[in-house]
Amino acid sequence: MGKLITELSVSLDGFVAGPNDGPNQPLGAGGEALFAWYQSGETPLALPGTDMVFRVSQNSADFLRPLWAAYGAMITGRRMFDIARAWGGHPPVEGPCFVVTHTPAPEWQEPGSPFVFVTDGVASAVRQAQAVAGEKNISVASASVMQQCLALGLLDEVQIDLVPVLLGGGVCLFGPGRAPVALERTHTVAAPDVTHLRYRVVK
Repeated sequence: MGKLITELSVSLDGFVAGPNDGPNQPLGAGGEALFAWYQSGETPLALPGTDMVFRVSQNSADFLRPLWAAYGAMITGRRMFDIARAWGGHPPVEGPCFVVTHTPAPEWQEPGSPFVFVTDGVASAVRQAQAVAGEKNISVASASVMQQCLALGLLDEVQIDLVPVLLGGGVCLFGPGRAPVALERTHTVAAPDVTHLRYRVVK
C-alpha cells in the first residue's frame, strides 16, 4: 500500500494562501508569491493529469518529478474543489480525485468524471483512494483534509515547499490547538526560490 502524503507551498509564517481566498482570488491576497517558484527556472516540469508545464530549477525538478509520478489518487476538500473550479475537469494527479463533502456537485457525477464525492468523512475517502491507488501514493491536497488525516493518524508524510515570503494571514497550514505530532526529516532540497522539506510522521 502506498503512502498518504501532503505537499503544499507554504509561506515562512505558515500560510498556504493569503487572506480572502476564493474562486475569484484562489490564492488570496498576496498568495501568488507562494507559486512564483513554479515559473522561476529553466527546467520543464509537467504537472500530471494536466497539460500544464512549469519551469523550475533543476534541483526542484529532480526532486519533484518522481514524487508526482508516484501518485495514484488525490484527496481534497469541497472548498478547494470549488476554489480551483474543479481544475477544469483535470485534477493535478494521474488517477481519480476524491472530494470530501456534504454536498456532491451533480455536474461532476456523470460517468467518466475524474471526481468521486465522499459524504461519509475523511477516513472513508482514504480507504476508497487506497483501494484505487494500490501501491501508488495518495496526494492529500488541501490543508483542512490534511489536518483531519493527521488527527486521525492516517498521514504518512508532510512535504513543505517553503517559500521565502511572509503573508501575515490567510489559510494556515496546521492551525492552533492540536496535539503534538513528532516528525522526522527525510529530505532537504534547496533551490533558488524555494526549499523543499519532507518529513515522515512518527507514529
